Amino acid sequence: MPVLVTKWFGAFLVDEKTGRILDKRLMPADPALAAEKLAEIQRGSLLPEERELASKAEKVSVSDRRQSELGRTVLYDSSFITPEKFGFTAETMHEVMVRLGRLRTSEPLPRDKSLVQAVRSLDDLIETANLLSERLHEWYGMHFPELADMARDRRYAELIADFGDRGRVTEALGAEIESMGADFGREDMEAVSRLAGLLRRVHEDLDRTEEYTSGIVAESCPNMISLVDGPLAARLISLAGGLERLASLPSSTVQLLGAEKAMFRHLRSGKKPPKHGVIYQHPAVHRAPYWQRGAVARALAGKLLTAAKLDAFGGEFMGDALRESFEARVAEIKSKRPDPPKRAQKKQGGGRRGGKRGGRGPRS
Repeated sequence: MPVLVTKWFGAFLVDEKTGRILDKRLMPADPALAAEKLAEIQRGSLLPEERELASKAEKVSVSDRRQSELGRTVLYDSSFITPEKFGFTAETMHEVMVRLGRLRTSEPLPRDKSLVQAVRSLDDLIETANLLSERLHEWYGMHFPELADMARDRRYAELIADFGDRGRVTEALGAEIESMGADFGREDMEAVSRLAGLLRRVHEDLDRTEEYTSGIVAESCPNMISLVDGPLAARLISLAGGLERLASLPSSTVQLLGAEKAMFRHLRSGKKPPKHGVIYQHPAVHRAPYWQRGAVARALAGKLLTAAKLDAFGGEFMGDALRESFEARVAEIKSKRPDPPKRAQKKQGGGRRGGKRGGRGPRS
Protein backbone atom coordinates (compact mmCIF):
# COMPACT_ATOMS: atom_id res chain seq x y z
CA MET A 1 0.00 0.00 0.00
CA PRO A 2 1.37 3.47 -0.83
CA VAL A 3 2.41 5.77 1.99
CA LEU A 4 2.01 9.55 1.86
CA VAL A 5 5.11 11.26 3.22
CA THR A 6 5.54 15.02 3.54
CA LYS A 7 8.94 16.68 3.96
CA TRP A 8 9.91 20.33 4.11
CA PHE A 9 10.84 20.11 0.44
CA GLY A 10 7.81 18.23 -0.87
CA ALA A 11 5.13 15.57 -0.58
CA PHE A 12 5.81 12.02 -1.79
CA LEU A 13 3.76 8.93 -2.52
CA VAL A 14 5.99 5.97 -1.67
CA ASP A 15 5.58 2.22 -2.06
CA GLU A 16 5.62 0.96 1.53
CA LYS A 17 7.41 -2.31 0.75
CA THR A 18 9.99 -1.29 -1.84
CA GLY A 19 10.51 2.37 -0.92
CA ARG A 20 10.06 3.40 -4.55
CA ILE A 21 8.70 6.92 -5.03
CA LEU A 22 5.52 6.56 -7.07
CA ASP A 23 4.75 10.26 -7.41
CA LYS A 24 5.79 13.56 -5.86
CA ARG A 25 4.90 17.23 -5.52
CA LEU A 26 7.91 19.39 -4.68
CA MET A 27 7.77 22.65 -2.73
CA PRO A 28 8.12 25.90 -4.70
CA ALA A 29 11.65 27.04 -5.43
CA ASP A 30 10.83 30.46 -3.95
CA PRO A 31 11.68 30.26 -0.21
CA ALA A 32 8.81 32.63 0.67
CA LEU A 33 6.22 30.43 -1.04
CA ALA A 34 7.73 27.27 0.47
CA ALA A 35 7.55 28.89 3.94
CA GLU A 36 3.84 29.62 3.45
CA LYS A 37 3.21 25.96 2.58
CA LEU A 38 5.06 24.81 5.69
CA ALA A 39 3.13 27.30 7.83
CA GLU A 40 -0.11 25.69 6.63
CA ILE A 41 1.26 22.29 7.63
CA GLN A 42 2.19 23.56 11.10
CA ARG A 43 -1.32 24.95 11.53
CA GLY A 44 -2.63 21.43 10.96
CA SER A 45 -4.02 21.93 7.46
CA LEU A 46 -3.76 19.57 4.52
CA LEU A 47 -2.04 20.86 1.39
CA PRO A 48 -3.78 20.53 -2.01
CA GLU A 49 -0.70 18.62 -3.16
CA GLU A 50 -1.22 16.04 -0.43
CA ARG A 51 -4.87 15.53 -1.35
CA GLU A 52 -3.90 15.19 -5.01
CA LEU A 53 -1.29 12.53 -4.26
CA ALA A 54 -3.68 10.62 -1.99
CA SER A 55 -6.24 10.49 -4.79
CA LYS A 56 -3.77 8.63 -7.01
CA ALA A 57 -4.45 5.36 -5.15
CA GLU A 58 -7.57 3.65 -3.85
CA LYS A 59 -6.10 3.38 -0.36
CA VAL A 60 -3.11 5.10 1.16
CA SER A 61 -1.38 5.12 4.51
CA VAL A 62 -0.07 8.37 5.97
CA SER A 63 2.97 9.10 8.11
CA ASP A 64 1.50 12.09 9.97
CA ARG A 65 -1.59 12.25 12.21
CA ARG A 66 -2.42 15.56 10.57
CA GLN A 67 -3.20 13.59 7.39
CA SER A 68 -5.39 11.01 9.14
CA GLU A 69 -8.48 11.90 7.12
CA LEU A 70 -6.66 10.66 4.01
CA GLY A 71 -5.73 7.24 5.39
CA ARG A 72 -4.49 5.07 8.23
CA THR A 73 -1.52 6.52 10.14
CA VAL A 74 1.57 4.28 10.14
CA LEU A 75 5.10 4.54 11.45
CA TYR A 76 7.32 4.79 8.37
CA ASP A 77 11.04 5.47 8.08
CA SER A 78 11.41 7.98 5.25
CA SER A 79 14.97 9.04 5.99
CA PHE A 80 16.08 7.83 2.57
CA ILE A 81 14.15 10.71 0.96
CA THR A 82 16.70 13.51 1.13
CA PRO A 83 16.45 17.07 -0.23
CA GLU A 84 19.71 16.85 -2.21
CA LYS A 85 18.14 14.26 -4.53
CA PHE A 86 15.60 16.85 -5.64
CA GLY A 87 17.81 19.91 -5.98
CA PHE A 88 17.33 21.43 -2.52
CA THR A 89 20.48 22.52 -0.67
CA ALA A 90 21.27 23.27 2.95
CA GLU A 91 21.30 26.98 2.08
CA THR A 92 17.79 26.66 0.67
CA MET A 93 16.58 24.95 3.84
CA HIS A 94 18.12 27.70 5.99
CA GLU A 95 16.39 30.42 3.99
CA VAL A 96 13.04 28.63 4.07
CA MET A 97 13.22 28.05 7.83
CA VAL A 98 14.17 31.67 8.54
CA ARG A 99 11.20 32.87 6.52
CA LEU A 100 8.94 30.30 8.22
CA GLY A 101 10.02 31.52 11.66
CA ARG A 102 9.33 35.14 10.76
CA LEU A 103 5.97 34.21 9.27
CA ARG A 104 4.78 32.23 12.31
CA THR A 105 5.96 34.74 14.91
CA SER A 106 4.09 37.57 13.15
CA GLU A 107 0.78 35.68 13.19
CA PRO A 108 -1.93 36.89 15.60
CA LEU A 109 -1.99 34.78 18.74
CA PRO A 110 -5.07 32.84 19.81
CA ARG A 111 -6.72 34.49 22.81
CA ASP A 112 -6.21 31.42 24.97
CA LYS A 113 -2.45 32.09 24.81
CA SER A 114 -3.06 35.49 26.39
CA LEU A 115 -5.32 33.77 28.89
CA VAL A 116 -2.46 31.52 30.01
CA GLN A 117 -0.27 34.56 30.69
CA ALA A 118 -3.13 36.42 32.39
CA VAL A 119 -3.75 33.56 34.83
CA ARG A 120 -0.04 33.38 35.65
CA SER A 121 -0.05 37.14 36.14
CA LEU A 122 -3.03 36.70 38.46
CA ASP A 123 -1.05 34.17 40.51
CA ASP A 124 1.85 36.63 40.76
CA LEU A 125 -0.50 39.40 41.89
CA ILE A 126 -2.06 37.16 44.54
CA GLU A 127 1.37 36.22 45.86
CA THR A 128 2.42 39.88 45.87
CA ALA A 129 -0.78 40.91 47.67
CA ASN A 130 -0.23 38.26 50.34
CA LEU A 131 3.37 39.36 50.94
CA LEU A 132 2.47 43.04 51.12
CA SER A 133 -0.52 42.33 53.37
CA GLU A 134 1.64 40.38 55.79
CA ARG A 135 4.20 43.20 55.93
CA LEU A 136 1.50 45.84 56.37
CA HIS A 137 -0.12 43.95 59.25
CA GLU A 138 3.19 43.58 61.04
CA TRP A 139 4.17 47.21 60.50
CA TYR A 140 0.88 48.99 61.16
CA GLY A 141 0.06 46.50 63.91
CA MET A 142 2.71 48.19 66.04
CA HIS A 143 0.59 51.37 65.86
CA PHE A 144 -2.98 50.03 65.83
CA PRO A 145 -3.12 46.24 66.36
CA GLU A 146 -6.90 46.26 66.99
CA LEU A 147 -7.64 47.22 63.38
CA ALA A 148 -6.94 43.63 62.26
CA ASP A 149 -10.12 42.55 64.10
CA MET A 150 -12.23 45.27 62.46
CA ALA A 151 -11.12 45.19 58.81
CA ARG A 152 -9.54 42.60 56.54
CA ASP A 153 -7.67 42.33 53.28
CA ARG A 154 -8.46 45.17 50.90
CA ARG A 155 -10.50 47.17 53.40
CA TYR A 156 -7.60 47.07 55.86
CA ALA A 157 -5.25 48.58 53.28
CA GLU A 158 -7.78 51.21 52.16
CA LEU A 159 -8.33 52.52 55.69
CA ILE A 160 -4.61 52.93 56.29
CA ALA A 161 -3.97 54.50 52.86
CA ASP A 162 -6.85 56.97 53.21
CA PHE A 163 -6.61 57.91 56.88
CA GLY A 164 -3.31 56.69 58.29
CA ASP A 165 -3.41 57.64 61.96
CA ARG A 166 -5.48 55.38 64.21
CA GLY A 167 -7.52 58.34 65.46
CA ARG A 168 -8.75 59.12 61.95
CA VAL A 169 -9.24 55.41 61.20
CA THR A 170 -11.44 54.86 64.27
CA GLU A 171 -13.38 57.98 63.40
CA ALA A 172 -13.99 56.64 59.87
CA LEU A 173 -15.15 53.34 61.35
CA GLY A 174 -17.39 55.09 63.88
CA ALA A 175 -15.78 53.17 66.74
CA GLU A 176 -14.25 54.15 70.04
CA ILE A 177 -11.25 52.01 70.87
CA GLU A 178 -8.46 52.50 73.36
CA SER A 179 -5.53 51.10 71.44
CA MET A 180 -2.51 49.40 72.96
CA GLY A 181 -0.32 50.44 70.01
CA ALA A 182 2.58 52.85 69.98
CA ASP A 183 2.53 56.31 68.41
CA PHE A 184 4.11 56.76 64.97
CA GLY A 185 6.02 59.79 63.84
CA ARG A 186 4.99 61.67 60.69
CA GLU A 187 7.61 60.05 58.47
CA ASP A 188 6.82 56.57 59.81
CA MET A 189 3.11 57.09 59.14
CA GLU A 190 3.77 58.34 55.60
CA ALA A 191 5.90 55.29 54.86
CA VAL A 192 3.33 52.77 56.10
CA SER A 193 0.56 54.66 54.25
CA ARG A 194 2.54 54.38 51.01
CA LEU A 195 2.80 50.63 51.55
CA ALA A 196 -0.98 50.47 52.12
CA GLY A 197 -1.55 52.45 48.93
CA LEU A 198 0.63 50.02 47.00
CA LEU A 199 -1.35 47.08 48.35
CA ARG A 200 -4.62 48.77 47.37
CA ARG A 201 -3.35 49.23 43.80
CA VAL A 202 -2.37 45.55 43.67
CA HIS A 203 -5.92 44.59 44.70
CA GLU A 204 -7.30 46.88 41.99
CA ASP A 205 -5.05 45.19 39.42
CA LEU A 206 -6.29 41.84 40.70
CA ASP A 207 -9.88 42.84 40.02
CA ARG A 208 -9.07 44.10 36.52
CA THR A 209 -7.10 40.95 35.66
CA GLU A 210 -9.93 38.71 36.89
CA GLU A 211 -12.41 40.63 34.73
CA TYR A 212 -10.06 40.30 31.74
CA THR A 213 -9.66 36.53 32.17
CA SER A 214 -13.39 36.05 32.66
CA GLY A 215 -14.04 37.96 29.44
CA ILE A 216 -11.64 35.79 27.44
CA VAL A 217 -13.10 32.58 28.85
CA ALA A 218 -16.68 33.68 28.14
CA GLU A 219 -15.73 34.47 24.54
CA SER A 220 -13.47 31.48 23.83
CA CYS A 221 -14.91 28.66 25.94
CA PRO A 222 -18.74 28.74 26.00
CA ASN A 223 -18.97 24.96 26.44
CA MET A 224 -16.47 24.84 29.30
CA ILE A 225 -18.11 27.59 31.31
CA SER A 226 -21.38 25.69 31.12
CA LEU A 227 -19.71 23.10 33.34
CA VAL A 228 -17.37 25.21 35.49
CA ASP A 229 -17.12 28.89 36.32
CA GLY A 230 -14.80 31.27 34.46
CA PRO A 231 -11.89 31.31 36.94
CA LEU A 232 -11.73 27.51 37.10
CA ALA A 233 -11.90 27.18 33.29
CA ALA A 234 -9.11 29.74 32.99
CA ARG A 235 -7.03 27.88 35.57
CA LEU A 236 -7.39 24.57 33.70
CA ILE A 237 -6.40 26.17 30.39
CA SER A 238 -3.38 27.82 32.04
CA LEU A 239 -2.21 24.58 33.68
CA ALA A 240 -2.51 22.75 30.36
CA GLY A 241 -0.66 25.48 28.46
CA GLY A 242 -3.52 26.46 26.15
CA LEU A 243 -6.98 25.45 25.03
CA GLU A 244 -5.83 23.16 22.20
CA ARG A 245 -3.31 21.54 24.50
CA LEU A 246 -6.06 20.94 27.07
CA ALA A 247 -8.25 19.40 24.37
CA SER A 248 -5.47 16.97 23.41
CA LEU A 249 -4.96 15.59 26.93
CA PRO A 250 -6.55 12.36 28.20
CA SER A 251 -9.36 12.87 30.70
CA SER A 252 -7.27 11.26 33.47
CA THR A 253 -4.69 14.04 33.05
CA VAL A 254 -7.40 16.73 33.05
CA GLN A 255 -8.68 15.22 36.30
CA LEU A 256 -5.26 15.65 37.95
CA LEU A 257 -4.20 19.04 36.57
CA GLY A 258 -2.84 21.01 39.50
CA ALA A 259 -2.00 17.90 41.54
CA GLU A 260 1.40 17.25 39.98
CA LYS A 261 3.29 17.44 43.29
CA ALA A 262 0.98 14.90 44.89
CA MET A 263 1.36 12.60 41.88
CA PHE A 264 5.15 12.81 41.99
CA ARG A 265 5.04 12.12 45.74
CA HIS A 266 2.92 9.03 45.00
CA LEU A 267 5.37 7.82 42.34
CA ARG A 268 8.37 8.47 44.56
CA SER A 269 7.17 7.18 47.92
CA GLY A 270 4.21 4.95 47.11
CA LYS A 271 1.68 7.10 48.97
CA LYS A 272 -1.93 7.14 47.81
CA PRO A 273 -2.34 8.83 44.40
CA PRO A 274 -4.41 12.02 44.19
CA LYS A 275 -8.01 11.73 42.99
CA HIS A 276 -8.32 15.28 41.63
CA GLY A 277 -6.47 18.49 40.98
CA VAL A 278 -7.94 21.99 40.69
CA ILE A 279 -11.32 20.60 39.62
CA TYR A 280 -11.77 20.00 43.35
CA GLN A 281 -12.94 23.65 43.35
CA HIS A 282 -16.12 22.59 41.54
CA PRO A 283 -19.00 22.34 44.05
CA ALA A 284 -20.05 18.89 42.88
CA VAL A 285 -16.56 17.57 43.64
CA HIS A 286 -15.70 19.21 46.96
CA ARG A 287 -19.20 18.69 48.37
CA ALA A 288 -19.24 14.99 47.50
CA PRO A 289 -18.47 12.47 50.29
CA TYR A 290 -14.90 11.22 50.17
CA TRP A 291 -15.86 7.80 48.77
CA GLN A 292 -17.74 9.42 45.85
CA ARG A 293 -15.32 12.25 45.15
CA GLY A 294 -12.99 10.37 42.83
CA ALA A 295 -15.85 9.15 40.61
CA VAL A 296 -17.39 12.62 40.47
CA ALA A 297 -14.03 14.18 39.57
CA ARG A 298 -13.55 11.55 36.85
CA ALA A 299 -16.99 12.28 35.39
CA LEU A 300 -16.36 16.04 35.43
CA ALA A 301 -12.96 15.63 33.75
CA GLY A 302 -14.53 13.61 30.93
CA LYS A 303 -17.21 16.23 30.27
CA LEU A 304 -14.66 19.04 30.49
CA LEU A 305 -12.47 17.31 27.91
CA THR A 306 -15.42 17.06 25.51
CA ALA A 307 -16.23 20.74 26.12
CA ALA A 308 -12.60 21.75 25.53
CA LYS A 309 -12.53 19.87 22.22
CA LEU A 310 -15.70 21.62 21.09
CA ASP A 311 -14.34 25.04 22.08
CA ALA A 312 -10.85 24.47 20.66
CA PHE A 313 -11.89 23.17 17.27
CA GLY A 314 -15.00 25.22 16.56
CA GLY A 315 -17.64 22.67 17.46
CA GLU A 316 -21.28 23.50 18.09
CA PHE A 317 -22.51 24.63 21.49
CA MET A 318 -23.42 21.60 23.62
CA GLY A 319 -22.85 23.11 27.05
CA ASP A 320 -26.38 22.58 28.32
CA ALA A 321 -26.41 18.93 27.24
CA LEU A 322 -22.98 18.33 28.79
CA ARG A 323 -24.06 19.89 32.09
CA GLU A 324 -27.25 17.82 32.20
CA SER A 325 -25.31 14.66 31.40
CA PHE A 326 -22.80 15.43 34.16
CA GLU A 327 -25.56 16.12 36.70
CA ALA A 328 -27.23 12.83 35.75
CA ARG A 329 -23.94 10.99 36.23
CA VAL A 330 -23.44 12.59 39.66
CA ALA A 331 -26.95 11.49 40.67
CA GLU A 332 -26.15 7.96 39.48
CA ILE A 333 -22.92 7.88 41.52
CA LYS A 334 -24.80 9.00 44.62
CA SER A 335 -27.48 6.36 44.17
CA LYS A 336 -24.98 3.54 43.56
CA ARG A 337 -22.60 4.51 46.36
CA PRO A 338 -24.75 5.94 49.16
CA ASP A 339 -22.60 4.50 51.95
CA PRO A 340 -18.84 4.44 52.55
CA PRO A 341 -16.95 1.23 51.73
CA LYS A 342 -17.23 -1.52 54.34
CA ARG A 343 -13.51 -1.45 54.98
CA ALA A 344 -13.72 2.23 55.84
CA GLN A 345 -16.74 1.61 58.07
CA LYS A 346 -14.89 -1.08 60.04
CA LYS A 347 -11.84 1.14 60.38
CA GLN A 348 -13.92 4.03 61.67
CA GLY A 349 -15.86 1.76 64.06
CA GLY A 350 -12.72 0.14 65.48
CA GLY A 351 -13.79 -3.45 64.66
CA ARG A 352 -11.28 -6.25 64.19
CA ARG A 353 -11.50 -9.22 61.92
CA GLY A 354 -10.77 -12.75 63.20
CA GLY A 355 -8.43 -13.66 66.04
CA LYS A 356 -9.18 -14.94 69.52
CA ARG A 357 -9.89 -11.51 70.96
CA GLY A 358 -11.52 -10.03 67.90
CA GLY A 359 -15.25 -9.68 67.48
CA ARG A 360 -17.32 -9.32 64.36
CA GLY A 361 -18.41 -5.81 65.06
CA PRO A 362 -17.18 -2.73 66.91
CA ARG A 363 -17.00 -2.91 70.67
CA SER A 364 -19.77 -1.27 72.59
